[in-house]
Amino acid sequence: MTTAENAPAEPAPQPLAPAPATRRILFLASPGAQILDLVGPYQVFARAAEIAARTAPRGTPPLYALEAVSTTAGLLPTSCGLSLRPHRTFREVRGGVDTLLVAGGGDFQQGRESAAVVLWLRRLAPRLRRIGSICTGAFLLARAGLLDGRRSTTHWKFSGLLARRFPAVKVERDPIFVRDGRVYTSAGITAGMDLALALVEEDAGPALALAVARELVLYLRRPGGQAQFSAALAMQASDREPFRDLGAWVLEHLTTPLTVDALAAQAGMSPRNFTRACRRETGVTPAKFVESLRLEAARRRLQQSRASLDEIAAACGFRNADAMRTTFRRALRVSPREYRRRFGAAG
Repeated sequence: MTTAENAPAEPAPQPLAPAPATRRILFLASPGAQILDLVGPYQVFARAAEIAARTAPRGTPPLYALEAVSTTAGLLPTSCGLSLRPHRTFREVRGGVDTLLVAGGGDFQQGRESAAVVLWLRRLAPRLRRIGSICTGAFLLARAGLLDGRRSTTHWKFSGLLARRFPAVKVERDPIFVRDGRVYTSAGITAGMDLALALVEEDAGPALALAVARELVLYLRRPGGQAQFSAALAMQASDREPFRDLGAWVLEHLTTPLTVDALAAQAGMSPRNFTRACRRETGVTPAKFVESLRLEAARRRLQQSRASLDEIAAACGFRNADAMRTTFRRALRVSPREYRRRFGAAG
């Protein structure tokens, strides 16, 4: 896996042959990469290959050949402190490649990757069937010009920065992942697994993708838009102590009148000050904050219980099932019944 520091300029990537039975997928990462950006999607494809092999006739080639590729030689340190041993460096890639996915974090997020990496990516991209990114890996695709004029997404914290740095990129903040032609970009961290499941479904059909989702305990399709952090988690991450436990308190009192006065009293603030602070901490009004928590609670009940829609609406503090249905359609673009059909427990 070692390469000389003074390696010559990269040779031109070899043209791809017609798509083989085994699809070669590369995951490109740099030092400091988010480990889940790499190993999460990697595991999805690996499990898909394992499941496919169980029922395939003897002698059938594997569905996928997976390789972790680093921008540097040696061990690859990740953002959480663990180091991984990639299969090779980008300079050592030879032969046909079906799909390349760029993991976020590290040099790509900071814009510190070498010019050689950008040049290599530009030269390789036209020979790929598809190319994509997880989280802030989109910044490398953008620097290589591969997102110009295309719709894309990234982690919610960095979507504004991506749009400012690369005005030719059409950044969308809400989607879990975006496909524009043969270029794919996904939202933050675990959204890379959503993208990987979608690519498995493209390659081998919905039955295999569903089998992978079940074994890894994932949604086959996450509902609605990105919504990458819940309202309760947003409160828990607040720098202001009165807000940190408010989300949990609300979830325990969903059937009580959750007025601004009640929320403010729980947070130890005046109603006016609480309203301003709520907007600042969560980005929404107190009413929208409460509605989002009611929605989260209803989603969990639809997934985990067989209670009727009327019972769930009452337990979550909605006026009635129609009010809950309106909230679901507005926020998730599906009805509660359809949500349960798609994401509820089987049986």
